[in-house]
Amino acid sequence: MPSFRVGPISYTVGRADFLGSFFDTITVRLEDGSRGSRYPILASFYTAGELSSATAAIARDELRDVVDALSAFLPTDVVWDADDSTRRPPWGDEIAPSILTLADYHVTADGRRLHEVLDTALDASVRVQRPLRIA
Repeated sequence: MPSFRVGPISYTVGRADFLGSFFDTITVRLEDGSRGSRYPILASFYTAGELSSATAAIARDELRDVVDALSAFLPTDVVWDADDSTRRPPWGDEIAPSILTLADYHVTADGRRLHEVLDTALDASVRVQRPLRIA
């Protein structure tokens, strides 16, 4: 199960396909299918699996913009797999009533919004000056 790690600090994410869905949703819905065209730092973090503490603050700015932009989409606009548009989440359309927009859709295994967990991890990376990794 993937997590975000800053040194010894670990932030639970959930399933690998779930994490992929978050970044694929950004790519398809906000970047017209061209990963990194609008959010290059976040895209680089996902594809490389690591982000330096020096760029974590920029990634936080990108993430804020992502959350604002995803708030304009319905949860049904989720992209589970950018390479296969027929793939759907394992739970189908059965989602919690608290998920009102696409910004709310991705919730971690321990019940937190994925974008909030990522923001916390990015903030930790900046504060302790250690890279953020997907582990």
